[in-house]
Amino acid sequence: MDTVTLPGVSDDEHRTLNALLARLGAKTQRNELRSAYYDMKSVVRLVGSVIPPNYWRLGIVLGWSGKAVDILARRCNLDGFVWADGDLDDLGMREVWEGNRLGSEVSQALISSLIHSTGFAVNTVGGDGEPDALIHFRDALNATGEWNPRTRRLANLLSVNARSDEGQVTALALYLDGRTIVADKDSSGWSVDVQEHAWGVPAEPLPYKPRLGRPFGSSRISREVMNLQDQATRALIRLEAHSDIYAIPDLWLLGADESIFKNADGSLRAAWQVVMGRLKAIPDDDDATQPRADVKQFPASSPEPHLAALNAYAKMFARSASLPDTAVAITDMANPISAEAYDASQHELIAEAEGATDDWAPYLRRATIRALAMQNGVAADSIPPEWATIDTKWRDPRYLSRAAQADAGMKQLTAVPWLAETEVGLELLGLDRQQIDRAQADRRRAQAQQRTTLLASAAQAARQDPALAALERTGPEDVGGDAG
Repeated sequence: MDTVTLPGVSDDEHRTLNALLARLGAKTQRNELRSAYYDMKSVVRLVGSVIPPNYWRLGIVLGWSGKAVDILARRCNLDGFVWADGDLDDLGMREVWEGNRLGSEVSQALISSLIHSTGFAVNTVGGDGEPDALIHFRDALNATGEWNPRTRRLANLLSVNARSDEGQVTALALYLDGRTIVADKDSSGWSVDVQEHAWGVPAEPLPYKPRLGRPFGSSRISREVMNLQDQATRALIRLEAHSDIYAIPDLWLLGADESIFKNADGSLRAAWQVVMGRLKAIPDDDDATQPRADVKQFPASSPEPHLAALNAYAKMFARSASLPDTAVAITDMANPISAEAYDASQHELIAEAEGATDDWAPYLRRATIRALAMQNGVAADSIPPEWATIDTKWRDPRYLSRAAQADAGMKQLTAVPWLAETEVGLELLGLDRQQIDRAQADRRRAQAQQRTTLLASAAQAARQDPALAALERTGPEDVGGDAG
């Protein structure tokens, strides 16, 4: 990737910028390869010469890598944020959630994290006509940064916002500690806007399976996953070729010379031409020991070996991706017949989902708290300590029926009755956020109506009581005679 020189930028900032550009360029090929596997655009390498090349050019693909990503992503659903020590709506959380469409945007960011091993959440202050606080998400194809292991935060982040048709960077943003450099390139060169702010490096990574020495995690589309998909695709291509030729019986020729396997120019025909060809005539040779060739026919071979190989690859893929066999296997599988059996068949995937959300949660919390600080004009070093209890709320990765969830909730509410009067109690019964909000709104309206009815009844009773009516007409000092 070419070196970028920006006007009005220091040498240290230039070194940081170009080091990050170089890192982004070095990772591009592998990241694009994984995107190709996810999008089913990866080309399988031709192996062997028995299968006709035409079958390799059919564009036969498998979507197993995409399935491995999507099945896990669909079990990692962010329902929102909670705050035990306060009311998030008072801080403007609803505006941040709705203004940034976080429900959808976070889901997209998590898919990118699973494909490329990480994504990035970037906080910025909104401009005219925009929400006060913005959260944008970038994938690893267009963003990278350096990790500070002592502070456990990003030391910087580069976001490439636009490229030319030739792939050259034409717009970027470099996020440093308290300083953001935004640059755009046109026909006249680079223009730079430097912004100072009070929110440190306003970005967070979203790593999948981070570990010591690899803070940005690993891709779910691992080398093993890609290799197994390639092997399965090749088996599928062989099966496709076999489907055309397996009905053709094997023919053994006795007494024929090799001339029938040659082209007109004397060159030997390709193996696939011999296999696919039809025997029309074999000339007799009166000078030969056996003047006439003898043809022996044997039954056609079964495609079962190809199906068995494909199924074996499917099961190996499922083990590698922590998926149940039912996700990709085509035979030798049984559907679970009970909730316990279903849970047991999915336990590896469920554990994977819980681990993934545990890894993402701290960074989403920090990005959201920073957005709330921007929303309320609070500097990073002035964020109230009470905000530290703001946390993510993830949907249960297990798929439970409403009846089972309600039954389990009732048992818990029976043990702790006062929970029934709280939001937690309604969640235990299986109500979603929308249902809880509607139920509470209906309850408030009913309580308001009840208070209005009680006040009206009290006023009516007062008008019917002569003593109270006199009290209303004359005041308390005139009722009951002299005080002495």
